[in-house]
Amino acid sequence: MSISQKLSDALTILTALDLPRAQQNERSALCLLAICGMTPDSSWKEATAPLIGITPIMDWARNHFQKDYAPNTRETVRRQTMHQFVDAGIALYNPDEPGRPVNSPKAVYQISPEALSLVRCYGSSQWDISLKGFFEVKDSLADRYAKERNMSQVPVSLPSGQKIQLSPGAHSELIKDIIEKFAPRYAPGSILVYAGDTGYKWGYFDEPLLNNLGVQVDSHGKMPDVVLHYPPKNWLLLVESVTSHGPVDGKRHEELARLFAGSTAGLVYVTAFPNRAIMGRYLGEIAWETEVWVADAPSHLIHFNGERFLGPYS
Repeated sequence: MSISQKLSDALTILTALDLPRAQQNERSALCLLAICGMTPDSSWKEATAPLIGITPIMDWARNHFQKDYAPNTRETVRRQTMHQFVDAGIALYNPDEPGRPVNSPKAVYQISPEALSLVRCYGSSQWDISLKGFFEVKDSLADRYAKERNMSQVPVSLPSGQKIQLSPGAHSELIKDIIEKFAPRYAPGSILVYAGDTGYKWGYFDEPLLNNLGVQVDSHGKMPDVVLHYPPKNWLLLVESVTSHGPVDGKRHEELARLFAGSTAGLVYVTAFPNRAIMGRYLGEIAWETEVWVADAPSHLIHFNGERFLGPYS
């Protein structure tokens, strides 16, 4: 009875908070219980604010509320419940380290202080007053937390003068260096076609330009991290940003060659590293007839054999 009562309480709270119907369900109720540190025998006034990730949330549901979620439901929990909790000002995302990359396995959530104060009043005479107070600040809460998250994003200035924002993390910092430091030195006047983002796969994509160059990709195509078009020589520079894995090795070279097979522009393959220490880990894997650029020595380019320096091969 205590399990069903706690689930019922959590659903009542979510309904009172005016969450969309898609989040008024058992999954979201269990997520609320987990981020409040609630067990079947806890009282709401004992709610806490643990830092907790998606897998631990699912473990909490299994260990305390006898609900066993399959591992492949992680994305459903994240995208269909926790995203909405964050947008509503109910939960915070990575409050301990706002700059943590969005694809980090260390990502955590925490109930917001305002929502914690509210749920601790559930079932008491202060509930209605607290609920009214929460709604008075709810919109500003969501806006404030959204601004705080945006402050940790990586700003990138494009050759055109346009500015974009990428998700925080070392990977995005290297993409920023590729666009702002590599491109002006080795492809001055180039046009950014694509820049990946760990949070949103298509961080920036000029699809019409790529189509005009004879290349069409769908959502399943594994794009390089940065694609630049260099009109003076009609080159497409395909750049991989390597902070933890994935240089342009032989296998990746073949994948990119197939993906861009229709290109009317010559293909140039580049691997970018943040520093030579990381580059050293992958020297044995880098494909021949490719280029290597290191962000902490931006005026130098390393050519891996072949008959020409920085140019396409037929």
